Amino acid sequence: MDITADQIKALRKLTGAGIMDCKRALEQASGNLDEAQIVLREKGLSSAEKKASRITEEGLVESYIHSGGRLGAIIEVNCETDFVARTPEFKTLAHNLAMQVAAMAPSYVDSTDIPEDVEASPQEVSLLQQPFIKDQTMTVQDILKETISKMGENVKVRRFTRFSLGE
Repeated sequence: MDITADQIKALRKLTGAGIMDCKRALEQASGNLDEAQIVLREKGLSSAEKKASRITEEGLVESYIHSGGRLGAIIEVNCETDFVARTPEFKTLAHNLAMQVAAMAPSYVDSTDIPEDVEASPQEVSLLQQPFIKDQTMTVQDILKETISKMGENVKVRRFTRFSLGE
């Protein structure tokens, strides 16, 4: 099957993947755009795992204050270079994660941080295991892996704090 430039352009717009990656994914999916997205997501997850050991010393601190000013969160999200930290996509990710912390009130970054004496579900108390508030079909960890595959750099949540009046 011949893959058209319009198909590649559409997939690239949806995923942010490279032109050749989009073409190969469309060829593998026989031109089906939805299946090609799945192929790219699976490929991205494997590339994210390869980047997991890279050092993340750059990034930004992002805050979110809910309307009314009674609830807020601040989060540190790290990446490998300041170039990526300055991109609109990275800033949006950090803002969405700060919003996630404000909305879902996690206590820990990852399930590995949960002490053994805590009997709560990781989906409740661990940020990375929570369903993402803007897409309940994905976890925050899935969003991070997707971002890693798009940006080509390791991305980590270092820490966060949530503030609420009266707590």
